[in-house]
Amino acid sequence: MNPELQFDITNFLHHEAYLLDHRRYKEWLDLLADDLVYRMPARITTEGKHNEPNIMNEMTFFEETKKSLITRVKRLDTPSAWAEYSGPRQRHFISNIYIESSPKSGEYQVRSYFLYQRCRGSDLDIEQLHGERVDVLRKENGKWKIASRTIYPDQTVLRLINLSMFL
Repeated sequence: MNPELQFDITNFLHHEAYLLDHRRYKEWLDLLADDLVYRMPARITTEGKHNEPNIMNEMTFFEETKKSLITRVKRLDTPSAWAEYSGPRQRHFISNIYIESSPKSGEYQVRSYFLYQRCRGSDLDIEQLHGERVDVLRKENGKWKIASRTIYPDQTVLRLINLSMFL
């Protein structure tokens, strides 16, 4: 992989994390391709099978499109998003970025590890989610876009009060 491409994509993912951490969701939506598929399949525990990914693709925590994400972002500005008032403090830590060419010309498959942490109000508890993301990135009009994102949580049981965040 050429170093310029590695830097460019790494910088893009760090910029995306910055936008999410600072709740600049409308700018974040601009990073998404119109045909986006954004999903998080469930992880299961299968006893005695250590070499299998233990992912159940048929069952997801969410499977969304750009249109449904736009709706979720718009909802944050309404009174019905009461759990998000006073804005939880959140951090997206992105590491282990690995880029591969995609079978489709002009697209790249990008694997990264993520650690998401969130705290609310004066709660002492910190919510945490970690795992791996597999993105397909492509350039549209000279700008990187996320064409798809699949999020593989490490946990089988998520210890979060909701899934209102974007990962």
